[in-house]
Amino acid sequence: MTAPARLTIDIWSDVMCPWCIIGYSQLQKALAGLEGEIEAEVRWLPFELNPDMPPEGEDSAAHVARKYGRTADQVADGRSQMQAIGQRAGYSFAYSGTGEAPPAMMWNTFAAHKLLKWALIEAGAEAQNRLKLALFDAHFQQRRNVSDPDVLVDIAQGIGLDPVGARAALVDAALGSIVRAEEAQAWDMNISGVPAMVIQGKYLIPGAQEPEAYANALRRISVKEGLAA
Repeated sequence: MTAPARLTIDIWSDVMCPWCIIGYSQLQKALAGLEGEIEAEVRWLPFELNPDMPPEGEDSAAHVARKYGRTADQVADGRSQMQAIGQRAGYSFAYSGTGEAPPAMMWNTFAAHKLLKWALIEAGAEAQNRLKLALFDAHFQQRRNVSDPDVLVDIAQGIGLDPVGARAALVDAALGSIVRAEEAQAWDMNISGVPAMVIQGKYLIPGAQEPEAYANALRRISVKEGLAA
């Protein structure tokens, strides 16, 4: 039996980005359809949509209205459309906590990116992926403050990572330098929006695509790289 082709997929992404989790969900559908043909190792790289976001964050609806010049009705319509797109992709943006939902907020994500880099270095791509998905859920479904160190450590511990190491990572200046360098690398590669998936370190797939588009691209790349059976 022929072994499947193995590809690396680096995804520049921000935890605040709904299109990033939609793109990832669509990618997973594509990979499920390619089972036995192509396998992929996913690694997450940092991109801050709002690097100047203050520590207190900003109400999500107010942020979208201010940043994109939209009315309250337009913001509400956009949120409804995003929820519908998420449902089709297999991801729910609905609040999953108990009681009344807290306000949806935008947060500074630099600390989250440091934690993700630490997870990759210390525990590998699979653990980093679990952490990234837990961060998406914490932000979109649980509406937790993913800029808060205590929250970040709790999320890391919740998926089986060392809480002491996670807390140390958040104050590690070297990790901060790595994150900044990888953010700069994105701009050097003309990546100005996310998600941006780079296959085998050189083939860029921008934006959230349909599963068929991902599957076709991965097949072409595996052939081009001489990895296909």
